Amino acid sequence: MTPGLVVAATVAAAAVAALGVLSTVLGRRIGLAHLVGAGALELVLVVQAVVAGLALAGGHRPAELPTFVAYLSSVVLLPVAGVLWARTEPTRWAGTVLAVAAAAVGVMLWRLLQLWEATGG
Repeated sequence: MTPGLVVAATVAAAAVAALGVLSTVLGRRIGLAHLVGAGALELVLVVQAVVAGLALAGGHRPAELPTFVAYLSSVVLLPVAGVLWARTEPTRWAGTVLAVAAAAVGVMLWRLLQLWEATGG
């Protein structure tokens, strides 16, 4: 895990969450800005997953390896699930769905970093 990528992904997740909240407040469905933000977030998450996967293949083993792998795979899938669900939501609450998914990503990233650094990784 790279702390710089965690910070970048957290900033992207916060931006997506803010866009989602804004669209909910304005009573609108999600649009292109939401999709671009979620795509950028997903890109950073995939890069982070590859970096972590290479470190795992290189011999680094967090103390809670099953928990780490579960969090890592879930955090990569969460923005995709949030966008898919938000795109099928015909009401203004689509933004809230995306905001909750993005907020969960932010929290999960810091837990991943905590699990990773527990062994001095």
